[in-house]
Amino acid sequence: MTDPMTLPPAMSQRAREFTGPPAPARPAATVVLLRPHGDTYQVYVLRRATTMVFGGVYAFPGGVVDPTDQPTTVRTDWSARLGVPDEQARAVVGAAARELFEEAGILLAGPLSEPDRTVTATGAPDWEADRAAVQRREITMTELLARRSLRLRDDLLLPWARWVTPDFEPRRYDTWFFAALLPEAQTARDVSGEADGTAWIDPHAGDLPMLPPTRRTLDQIAACRSIPDVVAASAHRDAATPMNPRIEITADGQVTVHLPDQN
Repeated sequence: MTDPMTLPPAMSQRAREFTGPPAPARPAATVVLLRPHGDTYQVYVLRRATTMVFGGVYAFPGGVVDPTDQPTTVRTDWSARLGVPDEQARAVVGAAARELFEEAGILLAGPLSEPDRTVTATGAPDWEADRAAVQRREITMTELLARRSLRLRDDLLLPWARWVTPDFEPRRYDTWFFAALLPEAQTARDVSGEADGTAWIDPHAGDLPMLPPTRRTLDQIAACRSIPDVVAASAHRDAATPMNPRIEITADGQVTVHLPDQN
């Protein structure tokens, strides 16, 4: 175990009051979006609205897996990389791509004629209408890609880690973390409706409030000096083994979380 981290007051209170049993952990996915910045890079974060679960903390675009999140993928090794059967692995990958599109307007997709070389531009006004339709579940990502003769560029998603929410939380998630590079033809923007602010930050920023797995992921990525280093590191990451934070409550009621060493 590594050095303990403190929890926000509301989470500490829930930990002290928890008697069990834990709620089921819903599958989820989140994406650490990177863009070049001089000789290094920046990371895209959003601040969750205070009215939401985990409100007020900074996070990466992401959310729960939807039953429709089962795209045709370029990569064939997702089951092995994510540690779940193929159908579920493709659903996780689909959720990562969909949430990135819904919350940041970034679509990792390219023309069927050039599926491995090009990422499409999404600046035209009709793209915003399509993004909103996906967000409202009026159309699935698979249907949108088919209508526009595009294919998901899931090869641009880099598996990084897998974290499970502590037992005491009433809403728990089994979350796969991915990294991805901002496509040159696209611009991230605040369109989620679930954030009260977004920013491109230095990966070494240590003063923003974040949940422990988010902070740990950012610190791990910050250890990479360049985007190629992030890409190289992702090839050796274990995104299949779930990591469960351990909660310690001392006799005087202090709550700390111990994060497992990255496997």
